[in-house]
Amino acid sequence: MVKFTQLIGCLVLFIAVPFTAALAQDSIRTIPGIRSAAMWSDKPQLKIGGALRFNYNLSSWKKEQIKRGGDFGLDMFRINADASYKKLDFHAEYRFYAKSSGGSFLKDGYLTYHFNDSTNLAIGLVQNPFGNTTYNSHNWFFNLPYYLGFEDKASMGIRFHQHSKRWSYDLAFFKNAMELDFGDQTEIDPSRYSNDVAGRNKEINQGNLKMEYLLSDNKRIGISGMLGGVYNIPTGQMGSRWAAAIHTDLSFGKLNLKLQSMYYQYHSADSAQYRDVLSLAAYGSAYEVATKAYLHTASFAYSLPVKLGPVTAVTFYENYSYMNKPQSGFADSQMNVLGGMVTAGNLVTYIDWASGRNQPWLGPEWQNGLSSGDSGSKWHSRFNINIGYYF
Repeated sequence: MVKFTQLIGCLVLFIAVPFTAALAQDSIRTIPGIRSAAMWSDKPQLKIGGALRFNYNLSSWKKEQIKRGGDFGLDMFRINADASYKKLDFHAEYRFYAKSSGGSFLKDGYLTYHFNDSTNLAIGLVQNPFGNTTYNSHNWFFNLPYYLGFEDKASMGIRFHQHSKRWSYDLAFFKNAMELDFGDQTEIDPSRYSNDVAGRNKEINQGNLKMEYLLSDNKRIGISGMLGGVYNIPTGQMGSRWAAAIHTDLSFGKLNLKLQSMYYQYHSADSAQYRDVLSLAAYGSAYEVATKAYLHTASFAYSLPVKLGPVTAVTFYENYSYMNKPQSGFADSQMNVLGGMVTAGNLVTYIDWASGRNQPWLGPEWQNGLSSGDSGSKWHSRFNINIGYYF
């Protein structure tokens, strides 16, 4: 039986925090599909944009890379398309990575119908309304929930959104993760942006509910829930999965604070030897994760406007996340990113010192870092500079 004591403790914390803390992000930026009646046009509108990003990294667990002084190369190139006509919006983002990182794939893409200024309906590859959205982090690496499929995750389905002066609601149904092969017993293709259930299982028939109370234009507190199925390919049987979260996004002046606490659980219909772990996949690779865990994140950012040549703003941040695995013998995972973002017009640079313990992307424990882990695992770090021009 699931223990709820940790969630109850965090509930008390998150109810108290909004009245004493602050944040730096305008809340309207996180409401999906906002477009007022004044913006509706009788003529079709189209905007094409994108980004080109390069990346330098130096990883402490890669001895040969350290000898070279790190590596500098292509991160990705992307194309964005945004169109509108009367009450209809269309959005798509397609990304191109190296073959080893999954090659090219659609990040998200959907059609939105606006009933009025406060109500809309989106269908397609839509971001899941769960936790702090659009992001629960400030850095280039995200936080641990992203690597478990609970941050900036998009699925195939439909999302209904409505907001008032004080409340925001999202209700969604997702048939499945992005599908590239409509076979009978086909595993999902790992070439994707979102971390989705992979390997012997598929995520299907997922429902999401998210509610937020707006303390002001830049202060919000909310709860999220998810319930869905897990189809097991070898047995042809259906399992289940669910998750719940409480979250807050607060600003005072230049300071931004995002807090989130959540629990998730998978009940796989697979054979007993696979009950404690299952696979997730993204960026062309798959790895194991624990079938149940608590995830806690605390993200701070301070934005400072500056006038230094072309530089107009610098944002400093500290983002920490912790994964507690209640399974006997499983080692917990941690992640911390300390860094800053430098803005110079359309040029944006992230400078991060990212550290992890039992984190597949920040250490040598790739296959089992987020599942059983290694109790003797040490902290590993990666110094990373991401330079991107957005157009």
